[in-house]
This record gives sequence, structure tokens and C-alpha cells, in this order.
Amino acid sequence: MELSENRLWTKEFIIVSCINFFVTLIFFLLMVTIAVYAVSEFDASPSEAGLVTGIFIIGVLIGRLFIGKYIDSLGHKRMLFIGLTFFVLMILLYFIQLGLSFLLVNRFIHGIALGMASTATGTIVAQIIPVKRKGEGIGYYSMSNALAMGIGPFVGLYMMNYTTFPIIFSVCLILGVICLLISLLLRVPKLEVVPPMKETKGFKIFDYIERKALPIASVVLVTGFCYSSVLSFISFYAIEIGLMKAASFFFVVYAIAILVSRPFTGRLMDKKGANFIMYPAFISFGVGMLLLSVANNGFTLLLAGVLIGLGFGNMQSCTQAIAVKLTPPHRFGLATSTFFIALDAGLGFGPYLLGFIVIQFGFSNMYIIMGVFVLMTAILYYIVYGKNEKKVKLAVEILE
Repeated sequence: MELSENRLWTKEFIIVSCINFFVTLIFFLLMVTIAVYAVSEFDASPSEAGLVTGIFIIGVLIGRLFIGKYIDSLGHKRMLFIGLTFFVLMILLYFIQLGLSFLLVNRFIHGIALGMASTATGTIVAQIIPVKRKGEGIGYYSMSNALAMGIGPFVGLYMMNYTTFPIIFSVCLILGVICLLISLLLRVPKLEVVPPMKETKGFKIFDYIERKALPIASVVLVTGFCYSSVLSFISFYAIEIGLMKAASFFFVVYAIAILVSRPFTGRLMDKKGANFIMYPAFISFGVGMLLLSVANNGFTLLLAGVLIGLGFGNMQSCTQAIAVKLTPPHRFGLATSTFFIALDAGLGFGPYLLGFIVIQFGFSNMYIIMGVFVLMTAILYYIVYGKNEKKVKLAVEILE
């Protein structure tokens, strides 16, 4: 009985991971192509093209913020289906050319739909993973994010060079429909009934985010901010140092590093604790950023990609597992939403703020600053969680 209760690779786990992989792949595929589409089809200015890209992330943030409050009452599977339905409908609207304003509205709503769908998948997976395998399970699950983050930009840039935008949108549509159809096969267990809280009038921030997940979310926010320097500026930096060919494989080696390491780091987190993974991850991430700042050949650039993958990639899964472990089951939705709000805020607003650093100091110095910033963030992690990990672990075991 215990063996079956601790099963990880169930049908539901595989389906949810696949859905998350495909919707995230679509997200990153469009992220690297949609600005070019806006310029070529609507003669958008660089700032307008940037807005077409960034408004999607604003939509994701809003979707996550408000869905966290209602996902448990509406049902996780129902929320996933609603999110995926709107996700597919918004892809269909890319085929309709009614001007730049229409594209901006479509991107904004598309982002809200992604926020709904991805929060639902993250909540469902936290619910179906056995308690004793939380770190390992979330590690495997978040590999779908990491792989999509590596494969999506690569596929997008490749297709943009060899195909047309309608074909790109068609591929996204097919993948979206597949996600919608396989979501119907999910069987999500019901959570224990929790007495409903009294409705409060007015806006209450803790109706939308999970208080217990906020400390670790602060670490996610800062590390996401640092990683946004890579996600947004690596192509410009590669052009500056003459390594565009090597840079096209940067996110591929990043994804491979995560794919190879996650099975081990997830198990180690369950056995040894998050600190055993997080502190080496901070070092790997920070050193990778510093190495990126001095890259003068393809090998150095790709080695930086490996180190950043081992660092930031594994920090993502660990911090998500921490956020869930700190939260009672009936608040998994809010905890998952809070985690991704922090991550998306760091990734979304980072490029705008880092643009000022680039103007003042250049790309290489920006990566030096970010590398030092990452290493210093280890102190923040120690304060908000690391120093109390043993007490938290003991409290969780008592609750179990």
C-alpha cells in the first residue's frame, strides 16, 4: 500500500507535465518571434515591439494573481480547462490582422490564459505528488519548464529563419489543442474539505497570495531578476562579442544541464534538505554569470550556460518545493500562484530595469554585477529560510 501511495510517475503526473511543457514552449517560442512579427507586419517601433512582448508577461502576472484566490473553490481541473480553452482561442486570433492595438490586447489576454493554465498545472502537480517525494517530484515536473525554456527559443528562431509566421502560429495552435484534449483525461483527487472563510469586503492582498510562501518568493524574485539579464540580452551580447553561432545553442546546453541534474537534485533535496542544493546552486549561478561576462569564445559561453542551468535551473525547483512544503494542502493554489508571480515579476520587469545598467556600464559589466548580486542573494536565502530549515522540516514531519 505504501508503495502505491508513493508512486510518482502516474498517468496524471505525466499528463500535467506534458501540458506544462507545451504551453511553456509556446510561450517562449512566441517570445522570441512576436516582436519581429510586430515590426514586419505592423511597422511597429522598437518600443512598441518591446511592449508586444512584455504585455504578455503582465497578463500572466494578473492571471496568476487573481486565479490563486479562486482556483481551489472552482476546482483545479476545471480551472485548467478554462485556461487552456482561452489559451487556444487567443492563438487563433493571431491569424487575424486588425492592427497593432488588436495584437496588444490579444497578447495581454493570452498572457492571462497562460497564467491561469500554468498555475493550475503547478497546483495539480503539488497535489498529486506523494508528500515524501515532493522535492523529487517537483524537480521532475519543473524540468518541463526548463526544457521548454531551452527548446522554445531555439525552435522559434529556427522557424523564423525558414518558415512564415502563419506556420509558426499553426504549430502553436496544434500544440495548444493537444494540451486541451489531453487535459480531459486527467483525474484530479478532491482535497479535504476546509471550512470556508468569511468573505471580507474590499481588497485584501492575502486573499490573492500565500503569506507563508512570501519569504522564499523574495528569493525567487531576485534570482528571476538576475536571470532575466540572460534571457533578454544574451543575443545582443553575443552579437557584440561575435559569438552568435555559439549563442544559438546557449539555451540548449542550459536545458541539458537541468535535464541531467534534476533527477539527482530532487532526491537529494528530499533526503538532505533544500540547503544541500541551494547553496551550491547560488555558487554555480553566480560563477556562471561571471564567466559569461568574460566569454571570448564559444566554449566559455556554453560553459557559462551549463553553470547557469545547474544553478538557476535547480533553484527554481527547490524554491517551488519549499513554497509548497510550507503551505497546507488547501492553500497549494495560492502558494503556487505566489511562487510564479515572484518569478514572472523578476523575469518581466528585470529587462526594463537592467536596460539602464546596460546603457551606463555595458553588457559585460552588467553580467559581473548580476553575478555578484546572485552570490549576495544567498544571504537573503539564509535569512528567510536556510537558517530555520531544520525547524521547518520538523514541523512539516509532525503535520504529516
